Amino acid sequence: MSHSPNPNDQNDQNPDPSSFQSRRSRSLSLPEFFFKEQALKHVILKMHHHHNHHSNQSDQNNHSNHNRHLSLSPTPSPPSSPDPTTDLTDLVVDPPAPNPTSLLSDHLLNLIFSKLPVSQYSSNSLVCRRWLYLHGRLVQSLKLFDWSFLDSGRVFHRFPNLSDVNIVHACIRVPRNAGIIVTRKYFSVHLDWSLSRDRFVGEEDLLPSRVIDSGLKSLAESYPNLRRLVVIGASEDGLSSVAKECQLLQELEVIACGDLSLKGISGCMNLQIVKLIGFVDGFFGSVVSDIGLTILAQGCRRLVRLELCGCEGSYDGIKAIGQCCQMLEELTLSDHKMDGGWLAAVSFCGNLKILKLQSCKGSIDSRPGPDEHLGSCPTLEALHLQRCQMRDKQAVRALFLVCRGVREIVLQDCYGLENEVFGLATVCRRVRRLSLEGCSLLTVEGLES
Repeated sequence: MSHSPNPNDQNDQNPDPSSFQSRRSRSLSLPEFFFKEQALKHVILKMHHHHNHHSNQSDQNNHSNHNRHLSLSPTPSPPSSPDPTTDLTDLVVDPPAPNPTSLLSDHLLNLIFSKLPVSQYSSNSLVCRRWLYLHGRLVQSLKLFDWSFLDSGRVFHRFPNLSDVNIVHACIRVPRNAGIIVTRKYFSVHLDWSLSRDRFVGEEDLLPSRVIDSGLKSLAESYPNLRRLVVIGASEDGLSSVAKECQLLQELEVIACGDLSLKGISGCMNLQIVKLIGFVDGFFGSVVSDIGLTILAQGCRRLVRLELCGCEGSYDGIKAIGQCCQMLEELTLSDHKMDGGWLAAVSFCGNLKILKLQSCKGSIDSRPGPDEHLGSCPTLEALHLQRCQMRDKQAVRALFLVCRGVREIVLQDCYGLENEVFGLATVCRRVRRLSLEGCSLLTVEGLES
């Protein structure tokens, strides 16, 4: 009676020679070297015994196939105890897999990375040292939080091609592990639980001006192609270094800097966008008056956009800006502390197209003066009022007279805007677009006027 062999047994007795060949050529991978030495020796000896066992089995199976007889594999003998004198240097480590990106040049890789979303930049930089190196040369905008990163010079090696730098948060010495964050329009700061003063950020919380000036000098020398810069607490020396080295600077935001500090930026001949933040309730108390505005106007004659936040001034300061900055197209006043009569100076801005007033808690202009002295802006196209106090009818009327040629009026969350006050806008007869938001006191009667 013939006996039919079990298919499984046949597979065991006739293994694929290629599989044994792959088993013979297998070497240890790198992670296996992290085990303790004694445990690794046990594993090595077991692998040697397993290899010898399969080699004998392969020879027997080949002999059995040659004689066309089926036979069972012999029972393996128990493994011998490990020899502690096994030499680990005889092991062969597999070479690392080839890196396909190594065939690409740095320029081509940077071109590929530039097509990816900005949100993936940081994760890509963790792949390898080369990608970290290329990522640093791809980044152009940086918000600095640690001053030592700038003071040590590491930022220049890590990011050599920056064109947009913000150093405000690095200049504020407030513990960043605190659980309180206060946001005030322009920035956010962390607060300590032991806050006992009347301001969230005091003078003692800012780095000394000489330290900030030294950092600005290093930034200017390392990034001569800087296009945008945001600074705080700098003096004339620091801003002068920026004006001297960064001839291509186009946008500058200066926080908590007084009138005399603005002398430093008078050399920035190519500045087009300037934002001056003087007084911020609860944070900073610097003063920017007519003196600073006149210095700015005489030095930066190519201004296209100017934003004054918490700045003091009057008719003289706005007039100097209008006469010197002939290219000015957009003027924004936020939380302004202007003296009465400043509205009449807006007519000197001969190319002004957009006028924005934001967060005017008091009157827009306490003493606008007679109508014949107000003048008007013939090029003005848009008037935006956001969170402004409009209960002073004389000031609102003077504003609409100066802006009588506008084609767009935007009123958003303005206080005291009722039908009678809104009716003063009838002098603006060229309006083609009107936007009203948060004006709950207006009715159909006010719109009909």
